[in-house]
Amino acid sequence: MRKLLSRKLAVASATVAVMLGMSGLAQATEAPAAGAASSGGERYVLRMHHLHTGENIDIVYRIGNVYLPDAMAKLNYFLRDHRTNDVSHYDPKEFDLLHSVLAKLGKPNSVIDVVCGYRTPWSNNYLRTRAAVTGVAKNSKHMQAKAIDIRIPGVSTSKLRDVALSLREGGVGYYPVSQFVHVDVGPVRQWTFAGGGD
Repeated sequence: MRKLLSRKLAVASATVAVMLGMSGLAQATEAPAAGAASSGGERYVLRMHHLHTGENIDIVYRIGNVYLPDAMAKLNYFLRDHRTNDVSHYDPKEFDLLHSVLAKLGKPNSVIDVVCGYRTPWSNNYLRTRAAVTGVAKNSKHMQAKAIDIRIPGVSTSKLRDVALSLREGGVGYYPVSQFVHVDVGPVRQWTFAGGGD
C-alpha cells in the first residue's frame, strides 16, 4: 500500500513537473513570436497616473528593441479617450519619448501625470468649441495616438518643456497657465499657449 501511494505521488509529481515544464516551454517559445525579448535586453519602464480617470500604470513596455504586445495593449487602454472610453493604438515611439524625457531629467523612476492621452475626433472637436479652451489643434496628434499632455511632479513645466525640446523628437507645446507640456512624435516644432487647455 505504501509502495502504491509512493508510486502515485511520484507519478503525480512527474505529471505536474511535465505540465509546468510544458507551460514554461510554451511561454518561452510563444514570447518571442508575440514580441517578447530575451531577458538580457534593457527594460524600459513607464509609471503614469491619469489625472482624469485616477488610474495608475507601472509597466515594462519594451525589452531591448522589442515592444511587448500585452504592455502596449495596457498602455493603449490606460491612455484611452476618457470622455468616450474609445481606445486607439499608440505609436510606440511616443512611449520612448516619455522614457527619454525622464532619463534626461535624471528621474527615470518618476511618475508621469497624464493630462490628456488619446482623443477621438468628437472629443477634439468638443474641446475646440469650448469658449475657455482654444489651444486645441483641428488636426491634433492626440487623434492619431501620437501625443500626450504631461506633468511630472517636482519638475517645473518650463524645465519639462526645455528637456523635451532638447530631444528634438517631435512637437512640444508649452501650456504655462494650465501647467502641462504637450509632447508628440510628429514633426519637430514648438509652440506656447498662454490660455487654458486640456
